[in-house]
Amino acid sequence: MTRTILFDSPFLLGFEHTRALAERAAKAAAESYPPYNVEDRGDGALRITLAVAGFAPDQLHITVEDRQLIIAGRRENGGGRADESYLHRGIAARGFIRSFVLADGMEVDGALLEHGLLHIDLVRPEPEKLIRRIPIRTAG
Repeated sequence: MTRTILFDSPFLLGFEHTRALAERAAKAAAESYPPYNVEDRGDGALRITLAVAGFAPDQLHITVEDRQLIIAGRRENGGGRADESYLHRGIAARGFIRSFVLADGMEVDGALLEHGLLHIDLVRPEPEKLIRRIPIRTAG
């Protein structure tokens, strides 16, 4: 990925991590499986819903690492028995890894699997507003 000119500004110091987050988000946006929705539930709460039909709870793993929410689905034998023979197979049976970059302060509140949909609830608690005065020293 090419370097964004915005981050080359001499007025933006220490934003290398932000650039890395933007690059991770662009990579995650290019993935298309499994399909998902992101719902605004008000008051800073979000719900991510992934279509994971055929996955059992023990085949799904949700982790948060370095402000990145990672949802992984792993199936044995591609999701079916070895002796199965299909005339048409339109339901995806492959494993997946889907990731989302979380803003500072976003927390995973819980996850629910129902009717082939995995719901992951995110919340953003209200941050405390802090004003800090910086003392000025004099030389000498």
